[in-house]
Amino acid sequence: MNIELEIFSPVHQIHDPLFDEKGLEVFIKRDDLIHPLISGNKWRKLKYVLNQAQAENKTHLVTFGGAYSNHLLATAAAAAQFGFSSTGFVRGEEVDNDTLFLCRLHGMNLLFTDRDSYRDKQTLFDKHFKSDPKAYFIDEGGASALGAKGCSELVVELTETYDHIFCACGTGTTAAGIINGINTLPLDAQFHGVPVFRNGEFLRADIDRFLTAPAQYHLHTEYHFGGYAKTSDELIQFIKRFVASTGMLIDPVYTGKMLYAIYDLAYKNYFAKGSKILAIHTGGTWGLLGMKDKFI
Repeated sequence: MNIELEIFSPVHQIHDPLFDEKGLEVFIKRDDLIHPLISGNKWRKLKYVLNQAQAENKTHLVTFGGAYSNHLLATAAAAAQFGFSSTGFVRGEEVDNDTLFLCRLHGMNLLFTDRDSYRDKQTLFDKHFKSDPKAYFIDEGGASALGAKGCSELVVELTETYDHIFCACGTGTTAAGIINGINTLPLDAQFHGVPVFRNGEFLRADIDRFLTAPAQYHLHTEYHFGGYAKTSDELIQFIKRFVASTGMLIDPVYTGKMLYAIYDLAYKNYFAKGSKILAIHTGGTWGLLGMKDKFI
């Protein structure tokens, strides 16, 4: 029996005087509405992974993330919903926060790990669970070819065509899946990734390893705001204005940076007049919990 969630991910138009002035139509695909906790690309990346675990008669999901990891939370919630137990290796010293509270509430066992040991995830898994025949390794962020396969299905759901499709890039899995989906249909759309890391050009290799065929795409590496989970007053103020004017929650780690990039590129006349642009809301709004103080 396949593991499934009913997909609810409508496309909403974003209205803004800037886009009117530049002659652009900008839309956002609301993957954040798929599930309260297994939201956005988290569900898409986990779907086929969970089905593979089930096919192999694995009942214990083991994965990795930081103290505010949306992936850890999504895996904990998915494990509880679909009958798995779960363990999360947490990078860094032992802490308590809202995200980890929710992980524990969903039954996830947390193992805090020093940063040096955390770098070799397979060794960590083998050390603790090699003798457990029911344990199933899931890489950080759900990075995998199966994750990319799940993300590719996003493209099939689109009922309109777009000139440009944007998403934030962390592991590169979501980007690879969307590019694969664009090429498979095929669509005449340019893909744009916005890396959330400093010097994000390295993500090109991570994206390429999950592509089903070579492809051309754009990486906009100048919108990291200092690096992963880093912010600035400019980004925070942008997010405040966006949420207050649209009613859509976005986070400072992923979707906030991607949308800022679209607005900035529009302001700089990057897009041809008449372009239709689709932004992918990849969920992650629980990441706001770790940055509440920055919004006060």
